[in-house]
Amino acid sequence: MQIWCDCRVDSIPKELNEIFDYTLTNDLTGDFDLIDEKLIHNDSVVGYAFMIDDHKSHEKVRNKIGLAEWIVLDFSNWKMIPVENIIAECEGTGTKIAVIVNLAKDVNGIAFALEKGADAIVIENEVDLIQACSIAKSQRLENSSLDSIQTTESLEKLNLSELTITNIESGGVGERYCIDLVCLISEGEGMLIGSSSSSLSLVHGEVIVSEFVPARPFRVNAGPPHSYILMADGKTKYLSELISGDNVMLVSENGSTRSATIGRLKIEKRPFLRIYWENDYQISNSIFLQQAETVRILSRVGVVKSVTELKIGDTILCHESNHSRHIGNKVSINSREV
Repeated sequence: MQIWCDCRVDSIPKELNEIFDYTLTNDLTGDFDLIDEKLIHNDSVVGYAFMIDDHKSHEKVRNKIGLAEWIVLDFSNWKMIPVENIIAECEGTGTKIAVIVNLAKDVNGIAFALEKGADAIVIENEVDLIQACSIAKSQRLENSSLDSIQTTESLEKLNLSELTITNIESGGVGERYCIDLVCLISEGEGMLIGSSSSSLSLVHGEVIVSEFVPARPFRVNAGPPHSYILMADGKTKYLSELISGDNVMLVSENGSTRSATIGRLKIEKRPFLRIYWENDYQISNSIFLQQAETVRILSRVGVVKSVTELKIGDTILCHESNHSRHIGNKVSINSREV
């Protein structure tokens, strides 16, 4: 974590405290210069500054993520949630975040937001701010040995594992979401869905003809609103957040993937089964699926089973990860879902 000395009002101190990595000015005398909302370094525009005061200004920041090396954030009304959201959205994009902090009590929050914190904190040359940043920087250095976690899923191929079902029980009655696509689903293909982001199971499309109802080769019977689903961009959404036009990730039994657009969501009250399994991280995971013969999961490559036929000891094909999610983005923080 870098500490920048904000010298836009007062000139650069003759003796700069060793805590500071860079200076920020508005007259081309510092390491970084902020001129007309553009961040300049070595005569090149390397980023942009934003005053965050409402949702619209937050959207402007999002438009620069992945396009700029630096985003400098200032706040008219201090809030942590926008900082956390932007940190999550920037992870893996190459865009770094510098946050202007005016009060010492806010330093720790920015330094450890989402356990990662901002890439730089910008403070004026004041004793209490310097002390707070010195402590936070030392603590960040202690954590710097942690390996960063890859934060984007591949749209080429995913690793799928056969995991053992440990329990099956009633899941009550709730709102069941069917996801109807504008394209057809192939046999052996479905969507990654589950109650925990650490282990999502491959729910098969309704492509198999049944004696009870005709096939619906554009549909996945996905489950209740709290469930995660893996989207085409590698993020997750809750089923309750999906809308027509969203792009989900279709995954085949061998892990190959493609993007598919939602044409419609069909929501009805239905009874559920809750299926449990243990993943490689010794975490108990589960999925709620409608208790119906036409709802199927991939048990292993080449084997599709109805949820009403499953029993303890059967396998279920899942995609595993040991990361957490924040507003759908992968973030390298410690979190537990139970």
